[in-house]
Amino acid sequence: MRDDEVLIGSLMEETWLTVEQLAAACTVEQTWLKCRMEEGLFPHAESVAGVWRLSGSSMLRARRMRQIERDFEAAPELAALVADMLEEIDSLRAKLRCAGLL
Repeated sequence: MRDDEVLIGSLMEETWLTVEQLAAACTVEQTWLKCRMEEGLFPHAESVAGVWRLSGSSMLRARRMRQIERDFEAAPELAALVADMLEEIDSLRAKLRCAGLL
């Protein structure tokens, strides 16, 4: 992983996006995103003054979930579970890289 990728990843994690912004960035319908938010499949979503906002890391999660649902005709809950597992794998790989083991 290059240094600029780490920087971009860190900046995106600290960025907050509206439902509209995230839907546009992931090319999904806002209703698709809102439905999954209501089901609790985006754990880092929060409502501030009546406006939902999502962390920048939700962008990768939404893209992964949509692809899993589309490619495997998976239920949203299953797609979210797979996304959780992929996020955990990414986190473990990052720790291994930092330790110089990967």
